[in-house]
Amino acid sequence: MFRTAELQRKLPKEDYHQQVPQLREELLLMQMELRKADFPVVVVFAGVDGAGKSETVNKLHEWMDSRWLVARAFGEPSDEERDRPEYWRYWRELPPRGRMALFLSSWYSMPILDHVYGHIGLAEFDERLERIKNFEKTLADDGALILKFWMHLSKDAQKERLRKLEKNPLLHWRISKRDWQHWELYEQFIGAAERTLMKTSTGLAPWKIVEGYDERYRSVAVATIIRDAIRFRLDEPKTPAAGGNGDARGSKPAADAAGLPPVTVLSQLDSGKSLEKEVYNEKLKHYQARLNQLQRAARERKISTILVFEGWDAAGKGGSIRRITAALDARDYQVIQIAAPTDEEAAHNYLWRFWRHIPRAGRVTIYDRSWYGRVLVERIEGFARTREWQRAYGEINDFEAQLVERGIVLMKFWLHITAEEQLRRFQEREQIAYKAWKLTDEDWRNRERWGDYELAVNDMVERTSTRQAPWMLIEANDKRHARIEVLRTLCQRLEAALAGGPQNP
Repeated sequence: MFRTAELQRKLPKEDYHQQVPQLREELLLMQMELRKADFPVVVVFAGVDGAGKSETVNKLHEWMDSRWLVARAFGEPSDEERDRPEYWRYWRELPPRGRMALFLSSWYSMPILDHVYGHIGLAEFDERLERIKNFEKTLADDGALILKFWMHLSKDAQKERLRKLEKNPLLHWRISKRDWQHWELYEQFIGAAERTLMKTSTGLAPWKIVEGYDERYRSVAVATIIRDAIRFRLDEPKTPAAGGNGDARGSKPAADAAGLPPVTVLSQLDSGKSLEKEVYNEKLKHYQARLNQLQRAARERKISTILVFEGWDAAGKGGSIRRITAALDARDYQVIQIAAPTDEEAAHNYLWRFWRHIPRAGRVTIYDRSWYGRVLVERIEGFARTREWQRAYGEINDFEAQLVERGIVLMKFWLHITAEEQLRRFQEREQIAYKAWKLTDEDWRNRERWGDYELAVNDMVERTSTRQAPWMLIEANDKRHARIEVLRTLCQRLEAALAGGPQNP
């Protein structure tokens, strides 16, 4: 695979000075046009130590407008980064649409190093490469242009490069004992690199091998590939906007077409469950006290918790959340209310804003509405194309798997009420001054599409209720029953997590 990249290609100085002025002009013009585009550009640099990765990034900053170009290098995770899933630090640095980001020592570094040093076997190495491929597919499916460069040197050329840097009084600091240790492990690194490129070079995110022996050659080669790839994407025909497209609204099931109500996971719930007030008050004190003890223990053990609340309008999500937070120290939790995305959020992948709020070790994040908007309101109202919300199930499952694998307690609640109970609560809100603000025209519009939403919820539960992250379907016609059931299952899950056993209730 790397044989053709060991030819030590060189670009004569006169050719370099002849090509660079026009190349720089084209890069700048392309960059200005990119600012108005509806896609970001993610450029990943990996490769042999000393092959010129950082020098190439510096050269791109010199040739392009650095105001619209960011570079990020990832070393050993900080304490803040160790508290969260591995990909948290990568997601939060992703560029918005219209911008370009250059990544050094990114999501490829740790899997390769761990495999070369024997920390992980081939099977786990392949699993981590598969996660990388899924991550890049999620970005590319959302429109990101991903370019990946493997900067290569032969073993002899690497040795020559390291010695040259060591002798340079201004650059010798860049060479460490670890660089020479990596040189001794050259063959192991090349073996890991070949497997990495083979497993992760896809049509959506291909690898380009660039020979790094000659500075002039590698700089022009990389810049030319970037220019051509972005130009090709900019010149592609535009696809229709997602909003308002008919195919996003889905189709009615056969049972509905025959005039019969559809059978869903929600229609089979027992909506008659209730709890007497005296029993409720007693259980509320018990479970809130227990939750307080469990969360303090989880904080000491650095076990994080993420709670997701979804449900019908007026189903009591806010009331259930308040019964949870009343039992917690205000320093330990954050409630995130999800509404329409801001301009900054809309410029990124839909999962970006949720990755930003992953809690630190021992803390709690509560989402009032969540990433499931992609397969609910965005699906029903046509804010997402059919292909976008259909692939979101797999993207969400992968996202949640990363949370659980990190040791986070993840619980997802759907609070269910009947259409009749929702109407009663809407009418009640209209009559009570301090509740009237909760009722909006959008609530009434959503109610008119109850059947569509119920089918979307059924699909959501069937396709995202996994062993690692199951849905908790809570009968909420009686608010007291719903609040106690939420507290009970939460305490049960935390107890299991603290005991080190299975977390499913």
